[in-house]
Amino acid sequence: MPLTDAQKTSLLRIARESVTGYFTTGQPIAGAASGLPEASGAFVTIKRRGELRGCIGTLECREDLAAEIARCALQSATEDPRFPPVSAGELPELSFEVSVLGPLEEIDPAAHDSIVVGRHGVVVEMGHRRGLLLPQVATEGGWTKDQFLDQTSRKAGLAADAWRTGARVFRFEAEVFGE
Repeated sequence: MPLTDAQKTSLLRIARESVTGYFTTGQPIAGAASGLPEASGAFVTIKRRGELRGCIGTLECREDLAAEIARCALQSATEDPRFPPVSAGELPELSFEVSVLGPLEEIDPAAHDSIVVGRHGVVVEMGHRRGLLLPQVATEGGWTKDQFLDQTSRKAGLAADAWRTGARVFRFEAEVFGE
């Protein structure tokens, strides 16, 4: 799955153009790039002056990677329920980060080497609830493996210890790059 520098630059350009194009034309801009690998999933994180402004993605790419990045970028800017939609005036202050996900692998979270903080992202699910945190979130938060699993459980709307008490836990790796 390793992406070349040119592919990374192209995906970041697609993310930014999707959002800026929406504000300049009123229409979503479809991403296009050739030679991109297939991916299990993709997320686009938007920050304003270093602070999270939106992050949306998918665990299952339904389109090619360029189109998924364009869609996720626009949704991050306009549909993340944690934040009001981005305004056109914010565009110069935004930075974009792309995470291209590898496949999910179900794990026993109690196993010592099941998760390497900074390398693995985590999905915790129980019933109809599911939470996902990207690998960089644990590093940015300075979390231990257990804190990472607690926070992912909470993001799923579950008790912090759900990962210890019956929730299914998956890990994944991601190629993460930004502006």
